Amino acid sequence: MLHSSGVSLDTTDAVALASERSEEAKATAADGRSLTLECCNADTVRELDRRRPLVNSPNSRLSRDKLSSSHLQGRDTSKMSFQHFIGIDVSKAKLDLAFDEQASTTVVPNDPKGIDELVDLLPEAKSCVIVIEATGNYERPLAVRLVEAGHVVSVVNPRQVRDFAKAIGKLAKTDKIDARIIALFGKLTRPRAVAKTKQLQGELDQLVTRRRQLIGTRTAEKNRQGQAVSGAVRKSIQRVLDAINKDIKMIDREIQKLVQSDDDWKHRAELLGTMPGIGDVTSATIIAELPELGDLNRQEIASLVGLAPFNRDSGQMRGKRSIFGGRGSVRSALYMAALSARRYNPAIAAFSKRLAEQGKPPKVVITACMRKILITLNTMVKTNTAWENPQNA
Repeated sequence: MLHSSGVSLDTTDAVALASERSEEAKATAADGRSLTLECCNADTVRELDRRRPLVNSPNSRLSRDKLSSSHLQGRDTSKMSFQHFIGIDVSKAKLDLAFDEQASTTVVPNDPKGIDELVDLLPEAKSCVIVIEATGNYERPLAVRLVEAGHVVSVVNPRQVRDFAKAIGKLAKTDKIDARIIALFGKLTRPRAVAKTKQLQGELDQLVTRRRQLIGTRTAEKNRQGQAVSGAVRKSIQRVLDAINKDIKMIDREIQKLVQSDDDWKHRAELLGTMPGIGDVTSATIIAELPELGDLNRQEIASLVGLAPFNRDSGQMRGKRSIFGGRGSVRSALYMAALSARRYNPAIAAFSKRLAEQGKPPKVVITACMRKILITLNTMVKTNTAWENPQNA
């Protein structure tokens, strides 16, 4: 549901997506500062009480104590001391474990019994970093079990590990080799550790993912129906569409029930919903797939989602800045939110109009709006404040 109120924020930061300030987007997690979005109204504001309804809570950049949350971003391991670096190559059937790049590896089944056996083989908790590749959720039970046991765990992008292997001349690829490469990758790059998440986080992730799959299937069926000539085929497709629509409504109810069952999730959904253009689907997607929101600075959160422009320069050549990587599902949700916000959110509408008048291409404009929405939501969660229409301030 769209809301009629909004806040006009300083829009100069989001022009980075139009390439004027692309250098900011290259900040890494090593940057200790938390750069935040500056509001146009610097009047003193009050904090948002989690036990009260969200009514006329002003937006602010004034500092405050952070709310306790189970969505905490993992610890930075770059300044921590460890005795061992352990790499685990995850597949559907088995887990290959390597200690400190040793030639020998240990193999256990990727099932509850095998995971328990692997945990018993590990050193004392917090004395080592355990690095795991993200492999289509096959790594999730292992990561959850290790974090519950108190271990420092990093889940990394397989592409980064493979590029690392090529960079050091390791072209051969087997599960045992991959485990050793993952251990070396963790030792040299010190990836950020994951934090313990809610027990229901996996269920919410699956519901949001399933909804997205059903939406994609419904779109494909609608396209087929538009091309169908046979009446029998059209009726068959309509029966499938009816079943899909019924499932989507059921999953929407389950998502809302799950969000409402947790006080932290419920509060966050209400907080995000105060921004015009952010509805139930967008807020649920962000809660499920972007738990880091509010714990990173604006450069880091934009890079994490894939909305930070990267330079393409070499010598005298100045290439076109473009976004790359990130979490596509969150980006898709923000795209739909940006389309709505350009009509109903005064700040985003004015920002979009200004970029268009400067001659920016339409895709650059919509991407800049997506990044501005993301940074604003990050600020709202970080400061625990809701939107307020600047015309009413």
